[in-house]
Amino acid sequence: MKIALDVSPLQSGHKVRGVGSYVTYLKKAILAYFPENEYIFFENKKDIPNNVDLVHYPYFDPFFLSLPLIKKHKTVVTVHDLIPLVFPDHFPAGLKGMLRWQIQKYNLRHVDALITQSEASKNDIMRIVAIPEEKISVAYLAADAVFKKNNITRVHKAEMRKKYKLPEEFLLYVGDVTWNKNIPLLLNAVKDINVSLVMVGKALVSENVDETNVWNNDIIEAQKLAKENSKVQRLGFLPADDLIALYNLATAFVFPSIYEGFGLPVIEAMQSGCPVITTREGSLEEVAGDAAYYFDGFSKESLSEVIMHVMHSKELRKELKEKGFAQAKKFNWRKTAEETMAVYQRALQK
Repeated sequence: MKIALDVSPLQSGHKVRGVGSYVTYLKKAILAYFPENEYIFFENKKDIPNNVDLVHYPYFDPFFLSLPLIKKHKTVVTVHDLIPLVFPDHFPAGLKGMLRWQIQKYNLRHVDALITQSEASKNDIMRIVAIPEEKISVAYLAADAVFKKNNITRVHKAEMRKKYKLPEEFLLYVGDVTWNKNIPLLLNAVKDINVSLVMVGKALVSENVDETNVWNNDIIEAQKLAKENSKVQRLGFLPADDLIALYNLATAFVFPSIYEGFGLPVIEAMQSGCPVITTREGSLEEVAGDAAYYFDGFSKESLSEVIMHVMHSKELRKELKEKGFAQAKKFNWRKTAEETMAVYQRALQK
């Protein structure tokens, strides 16, 4: 097969988000496990050769024209989630956005196959876009193999604690700050119970945030709450080595999201031996299985209670670590690549 894969998300703000990770690891995996194919990695639709067998767009935005209006090749699209359409009151599109959505929806209905990363997202696509089930395939994501439980030396631990001024015990959050991430609830909960929280993510330290954009409301509130609490540290975007060390050093990883298409940091944490606290919303229970300690994502009191329970129980943390290792093994990039290649084959046979 001659396959063209859109890698343009790696040249935008998506590079440091889940979409960027997906494109990076998918590219790496298909090259490693299916070297017999010929691959074209393009950033501009104009650069797609006419003789390719299939084009894969690994990113879909409902409010921007990310798909071609005229389909010249067999086409596969990855729809990570439709969160802005599931919760339109919290992600208003405006008139232009809704007009673009009508175009994007039309284009999406006419592609040859869709890939998504959870049954939860698959159900959203079927309901919102009215695409038949047989046209949608679920290919779960996976964490990079570099995320693992390390035998960190005392010297290394001391260096990391000094570099980031880490307390002996702390909760860790890794991710973006949008309404569905539920970050204000997390910050209010840790303030009430007086525990330390280390936060990793570019949005948490972004400056000159557009306060007129409703989509940024939670960034503004989260930054305000974090500044008011001396036990909250915002580290911004970190290199992989430092992030791995943080997963290893944290007392627990907390992911308070009330909706996810997948939730990759959950698997990164589990693979790194960090106990996970999260909700059952969206895809999260589907991804975390019985390896997480769950709380009610709409209750600050529920989160506070769960955090205290996990932080005060070595036995519970040990149990969560062991279950986390087992759960994380269910996800790997070879499997993702194989499932993606199977979708390519089915699209070509249509």
